[in-house]
Amino acid sequence: MNSPLQAPRARRAALAFIFVTVLIDFLAFGLILPGLPHLVERLAGGSTATAAYWIALFGTAFAVIQFICSPIQGVLSDRFGRRPVILLSCLGLAIDFVFMALADSLPWLFIGRVVSGVFSASLTAANAYIADVTTPEERAKSYGIVGAAFGAGLVLGPVLGGQLSHIDPRLPFWFAAGLTMLNVCYGWFVLPESLPPERRSPRFDWSHANPIGSLVLLKRYPQVFGLAAVIFLMNLAQYVYPSVFVLFADRQFGWKEDTVGWVLGLVGVLSVLINVLLIGPGVKRFGERSALLFGLGCGVLGFVIYGFADVAWIFLVALPFGTLLTFAAPAAQALVTRQVEPAEQGRVQGALTSLVSVAGIVGPAMFAGSFGYFIDAGSPVQLPGAPFFIAAVFLGIGVLIAWRYTRPAAQARSTAAAVEPT
Repeated sequence: MNSPLQAPRARRAALAFIFVTVLIDFLAFGLILPGLPHLVERLAGGSTATAAYWIALFGTAFAVIQFICSPIQGVLSDRFGRRPVILLSCLGLAIDFVFMALADSLPWLFIGRVVSGVFSASLTAANAYIADVTTPEERAKSYGIVGAAFGAGLVLGPVLGGQLSHIDPRLPFWFAAGLTMLNVCYGWFVLPESLPPERRSPRFDWSHANPIGSLVLLKRYPQVFGLAAVIFLMNLAQYVYPSVFVLFADRQFGWKEDTVGWVLGLVGVLSVLINVLLIGPGVKRFGERSALLFGLGCGVLGFVIYGFADVAWIFLVALPFGTLLTFAAPAAQALVTRQVEPAEQGRVQGALTSLVSVAGIVGPAMFAGSFGYFIDAGSPVQLPGAPFFIAAVFLGIGVLIAWRYTRPAAQARSTAAAVEPT
């Protein structure tokens, strides 16, 4: 049976939709970031302390829900196709933004945030979609473009959200709902199915739809299991940014909200440029393994310099090195998809997204806690950069694991193990 995506024009239109979907997901996420704390504070009766408690609860609940729901969406997309899962997720997210815009109490807003965690897991099906419609040689470039959508969304979202929330803290939610609904309409007419019926999983398997079962699935693919550890460590390390960057920059350099915003914008721009201009040619010339090791190595160097930075210019000099870590994620994703059968791409992507969610549960507390400990007056050593050193250690371990599990001999063993009967 011929796939509707065999035509290059159809493939380009489908990949453009996936790009727009990821862009809107992260744009919507960025839109509500500036206004959500103020809305929570208003619903908490003006108490900043109570608002901080609820914001922490929101973040943890969001990560936990994504941990649970990502493998479910992956298995659903393997069984019923990518298109319905992606479109229903976008529709659910649009409805949920309306729900949060109308929420008149903290418990109702919390419920809305939990539901948004359910539908935001559509990235799982989107990653599987890319694996369906691209050749192995082109996947790193395609995942790089998705990374550019991620960066662009997190650059533009907070800027636009800050302006809208200045008018009304609920306005970003309405705007995000409108954007997401437009994306649903766009996808309904543009997005073809990427997984034909004969390549789908024959049944919905609950053993792989739960997060623990989905992680066990990774053991069937030894190389994927090692790369999953690298992806986890990489995402865990990057949680140092949202956890301590604002507090660290204020303490070390005296940067306030406006300066922090410009620096984060610069990081986003660098990330987009690297994803769009460098990753495709770099992977094509040097290979996915070299790109992965290069990205992780640059990340280690960047985080070490961040940790030692006691003046602003040192931190700024390190930004290009830290941002070159962007090379690692598309290369790792491309290597993973090479080892996995089409009918299991969704569930494997779900397992990987669950690992990222675990990083979101563990990372903020670990990095914020270490920052607080090493700046406390009673600490045996004053070391504000400690969280960045910890992040560098994680990436260093990732380099060692990636070096071992991406060797040609390891790839051959992984392929042989994957085709053995289970």
